[in-house]
Amino acid sequence: MSPIVRKGETVSHLPAADLGPALGRGLLSFPVTHFRADLSFDEAAYRDHLAWLSRYEVAGLFAAGGTGEGFSLTTAEIHRVVRAAVSEVDGRVPVLAPASAGTATAVEQARAAEAAGADGILLFPPYLTEAGQDGLIEHVAAVCGATSLGVVFYHRANAACGDVTVARMAERCPNLVGFKDGVGNIETMTRIVARLGDRLTYIGGLPTAETFAPAYQALGATTYSSAIFNFVPEFALEFYRAVRANDRGTVQRHLREFFLPYLDLRDRHKGYAVSIIKAGLAAVNRPAGPVRPPLTGLTDAELAELTGLVNKIARTETPR
Repeated sequence: MSPIVRKGETVSHLPAADLGPALGRGLLSFPVTHFRADLSFDEAAYRDHLAWLSRYEVAGLFAAGGTGEGFSLTTAEIHRVVRAAVSEVDGRVPVLAPASAGTATAVEQARAAEAAGADGILLFPPYLTEAGQDGLIEHVAAVCGATSLGVVFYHRANAACGDVTVARMAERCPNLVGFKDGVGNIETMTRIVARLGDRLTYIGGLPTAETFAPAYQALGATTYSSAIFNFVPEFALEFYRAVRANDRGTVQRHLREFFLPYLDLRDRHKGYAVSIIKAGLAAVNRPAGPVRPPLTGLTDAELAELTGLVNKIARTETPR
């Protein structure tokens, strides 16, 4: 693999074999994508946000993911977001880029991400169409074969598969290094972890993954994707450390005091799982702009309710 240039210095991508273990050692962040009032990408604000987040103890930043509204970005915008993330983070934290839509588009995005200097790929389900298990294997193999980067498979929606399928993917694709679960089937996860052991890094990937984190840790997932890290990073890290330490008292207290009322607010409208994160940034005076259609923002009353909730668990956001 050819070296890349990052801010004037020649460096190498994080080797695929090292990406999985690196991600499994800490909390994962999925930054929002900042938009102006006219819904254009606000690169300066996005870079400022990444500079802030990357100073905290996280194991990876996933650019233009679900929380980052990657589904609403054009391919050109995705490339621009990924390049901005790689440039701004400058090797402090691994940056993973999305590969989404159909197989051909996902292959193009994976190649562009590698050229841009990303450290890995989050492979989303193929767009819209249903596929059998053999077809999913071919989809994953095509993307993995197009890049030397480590690839994390996002197990969700029409990309749901069984343990035998995941084992076949892993056998065929040496650079398949991670499995992010967005399905939530305990038996399936148990089967996959039992069959593959430490061949993959397992990531909790359900919406507001903190609520599932203790159960997923018991299944073998050492990390999860945290959307709330965008606006309360210290609190998100405190909760993660409590989960890893099996501190049930702290976990249950945070669930009662913050996450349960937060979930009640999130579940009032379809799409709020993303919208509420941008609202959270507004609540802490770090606005990220509006969400793009088809998402809708929280109402003023809901934003006030969220702000009150955030203020109850406010932390001094000083990086360690």
